[in-house]
Amino acid sequence: MFFHRQELQFKSTPDKPDAVYARKLQEVLGGQYGEITIAMQYMFQGWNMHIPGKYRDLVFGIGAEEIGHVEMLATMIAQLLEKAPLGITSDAVQDDPTVAAIVGGTDVQHAIVAGAGARPVDSNGNPWQGSYITASGNLLADFSQNAGAEMQGRVQVARLYHMTDDHGVRDLLSFLLARDTMHQNMWLAAVAELQEEGAENLPAPSNFPQHKEHTEVSYQYLNFSDGVHAGEGRWAKGPSPDGKGEFTYHDGPTTSAPMPPPTHPDSRFYGTTELPNAVEKLAGAAQDKLNRE
Repeated sequence: MFFHRQELQFKSTPDKPDAVYARKLQEVLGGQYGEITIAMQYMFQGWNMHIPGKYRDLVFGIGAEEIGHVEMLATMIAQLLEKAPLGITSDAVQDDPTVAAIVGGTDVQHAIVAGAGARPVDSNGNPWQGSYITASGNLLADFSQNAGAEMQGRVQVARLYHMTDDHGVRDLLSFLLARDTMHQNMWLAAVAELQEEGAENLPAPSNFPQHKEHTEVSYQYLNFSDGVHAGEGRWAKGPSPDGKGEFTYHDGPTTSAPMPPPTHPDSRFYGTTELPNAVEKLAGAAQDKLNRE
């Protein structure tokens, strides 16, 4: 059950209108690592979770907070657009205000589609996609992904902080940066706690029988580049983080196999093969007579 309270978690008031910056801010609203993605990712992880208790409460609680962050950014974007000009004066670029607006860096769909409001899109106007979210049901995999998503989001907000001198916008971004700091640490703590409690371990999923994989290559670093320094890393020697293997370094692959011959699909896919066209045509006709669809 959801109940909307008409308050914001933190104030969202710009000093002045700025349609160009409103477009930039769309990235952390509707981009791959924007607040819509984060909010929906956490909610779906909660809905897909198979155990009750603290981890489920964690994702629902933070997911609800992230929905509030969506609202804060949408409100800020709307305020940045509230008194911003829809185009640029003719002497600034040219007589067509739409072209001038594009040159100026504004999102014309803010005006045409949303009536001076925010949209569920990124900074280039690409629609938000549900494929951005990860909710696998494996908590170690999901929480590790969450930590990475919060890191990517914080990188983008930090960049946006330096793209404006508006004190009101920066104040909001400072708050979001602080919450991203908490959420990164929170997910890393949850990842550690999952492993400490034995609920899940590396490699995830830890309940897949590891003897069923080709264990001879499970802990090999295979250098497929002409770079010479990868062998100096922690991943190339010493015990693996899961405690189940010892890293080794190999300059190139340790296994190889011959390339299989080209495939020959049903002739009625009409792909070009090494067989004469007449032969392919006869094969298709024969398959038609046999009713093999």
